[in-house]
Amino acid sequence: MRDKAGSCRAAFREYRSGANSSKAFPDQLLLINIKSNDPAEGRRLAEDLGKLPKARRGNLMAYGGDQPIAALRQALPDLRTMSRATLRSCCLQYVAVGWTGYMPSPCQNSVLLVPMNVGPWMWGWPNRFQRRLSKVNSVFFVVAPYHGGGFSQGIDGEEALRRLPEGFVGGISTDQIDTVAGLLQRNGQ
Repeated sequence: MRDKAGSCRAAFREYRSGANSSKAFPDQLLLINIKSNDPAEGRRLAEDLGKLPKARRGNLMAYGGDQPIAALRQALPDLRTMSRATLRSCCLQYVAVGWTGYMPSPCQNSVLLVPMNVGPWMWGWPNRFQRRLSKVNSVFFVVAPYHGGGFSQGIDGEEALRRLPEGFVGGISTDQIDTVAGLLQRNGQ
């Protein structure tokens, strides 16, 4: 039986080899989900990603368990990453000091999934916040409101899209890309 990482590694090898990468991922961002909390998976992914040119790695991001992301972040500090621990640390520190314009180190080289009900607590939300993140090689995606417990879901419908601030420039995390893309196109966004 193939492990979860095996199928990820096979897909990544195909991407890395360039076999179909120019068609599948032409100059687009690719978000890699490490589905375990095994630090060895982070080290293996770092080994593979480390073989890529820095420019190509610039289009890659990864998120997952605290341990593999810590290993990945240690090996490739310029790769944009996120785990529950880095997200929590970034958000708490930024809420405390973001009014100064300072971007705490956990927010640098990061991917942030920001629940729409947490976003207004982020200084400069959304556009100034996005510009500050961009200056430290980070990006954010808004997700559905967080109500405690597990993790927020994506933005999957028209009601949630209407709750985004006017002129929103950040990314949107969704599990319903066809629906959300259609709604955004219909609204001229």
